[in-house]
Amino acid sequence: QVQLVESGGGLVQAGGSLRLSCAASRSIFSINTMAWYRQAPGKERELVASITTGGSTNYVDSVKGRFTISRDNAKNTVYLQMNSLKPEDTAVYYCNRRSPWVAWGQGTQVTVSS
Repeated sequence: QVQLVESGGGLVQAGGSLRLSCAASRSIFSINTMAWYRQAPGKERELVASITTGGSTNYVDSVKGRFTISRDNAKNTVYLQMNSLKPEDTAVYYCNRRSPWVAWGQGTQVTVSS
């Protein structure tokens, strides 16, 4: 059964940091580029960062230099280290494979106060 479980969100002040984790089923993790997405209220879900099986990364411009995506292939887990958080980073964060998507997990709420 394909499963994605995100964790690590919370409430943080602007300038703070959070580390998100996503545990994925081995069936979708081991051979796929994984990614973090986010969806803010009233907005469409957007791609934040992605990482290939070999460790190559890509980021949306708005998070470059602040967020770092990584993966632990032994644990089937992908991480998102978020530093220098801004109020505009407030959203529900999800992980999934880059394409095509599988069933979404519940996400983890990140709220950044000004």
